[in-house]
Amino acid sequence: MQAEVIVVGGGMVGATLAALLGEAGIAVQVLDARPGPVDRQAGTGRPALRVSAVTEVSRRLFVGLGAWPAMQARRVTPYTGMHVWEQQGSGEIRFDAEQAGVATLGHIVENEVILAALEERLERLPTVEMRYGCRVESLGAWQSEMRQLTLNNGETLSAPLIVAADGARSRLRELAGITADAHDTGHHALVTTVRLERPHGGVARQVFLPEGPLAFLPLTLDDDPHHCSIVWSTSPQHVERLRSLTPDALGAEMATAFDHRLGQVEVIDETASFPLAQRHASRYVMPGLALIGDAAHSIHPLAGQGVNLGLMDAAVLAEELVSARSRGASLGDERILSRYARRRRGDNAAMLTMMDGFRLLFGSANPMLTLARNLGLAGVDRLTPLKRVLIRQAIGERGHLPRRCR
Repeated sequence: MQAEVIVVGGGMVGATLAALLGEAGIAVQVLDARPGPVDRQAGTGRPALRVSAVTEVSRRLFVGLGAWPAMQARRVTPYTGMHVWEQQGSGEIRFDAEQAGVATLGHIVENEVILAALEERLERLPTVEMRYGCRVESLGAWQSEMRQLTLNNGETLSAPLIVAADGARSRLRELAGITADAHDTGHHALVTTVRLERPHGGVARQVFLPEGPLAFLPLTLDDDPHHCSIVWSTSPQHVERLRSLTPDALGAEMATAFDHRLGQVEVIDETASFPLAQRHASRYVMPGLALIGDAAHSIHPLAGQGVNLGLMDAAVLAEELVSARSRGASLGDERILSRYARRRRGDNAAMLTMMDGFRLLFGSANPMLTLARNLGLAGVDRLTPLKRVLIRQAIGERGHLPRRCR
């Protein structure tokens, strides 16, 4: 099969793009470095450590692809409320789905569950070929309306368009000579799964601590609403100390940091950690090449928007490519790709700036800033119209949405 589009990176964002293009009959090859597909038993037993907060807009995209029922059949946890507060003060804010006239604010879904459902969808699309164990060694120039790449086994592939969906440390971005504005946030994220003394009540909670934010994201295991996925963003030294604790000591420290709002905390899984850096590529496209997801931008997880921004990249790029193909245009034409870049770069840049501002604001110990933070949270909590606007933002309804997400 001669591919019209080669997607490098078969994670959640790359797989979503491939499914959207495959549904339109576009021939797609997906190249992934993993040795094979994700375990089809994902979503059973103990939850995976990495989860995503899937917005309502992203859920609509998965519903349209026919992948959402497969996620629901495994494990998804809806949340109808959000509660954010600062430990060093009295300011807090609560959001409720009912206030915005929606059924849910979003769903917490294990990354492996999302990927398993998407891979099953790709297997049913005759124009999509998924290839595992593939690493890109070199990238050729755009010539005769084709791009060429060479794999680690010496094989050469070509297509009018190659899409980099290969993560924050994108090899394709590097090979293309596209720079990225990057800075270390000073945080690492510690992730694990816990069991709570009190039920989570379908509320996603986050407390801002002097070292960084601690999030308790609701999980429902076998109809038991006493579990949460933990994302604790803090200094590398603090993460190292936390990971050295016994499960009982770590649970006790989490409960204290969380003001015991959910009672005692029992750590029921191993911990993992990873550094948090924020990056934004200097450009998203060039002839025959487009960047999506973390290859184009990576963001601090404190608002849970990372994967949702990438999914919107995939939806917008697919919309532009399907439209171009119907007109007989080359899918690698930079004029076509620039439309995608214009539609997505502004929204992504605004979200990156906002999250960096939150990180710096809540990371400061300045007493005046502490007072301002508390007054700001309390003020917003009293302004129902403003809260409705923020909720619409949180569920992903920003700007001109692609048709598949409306």
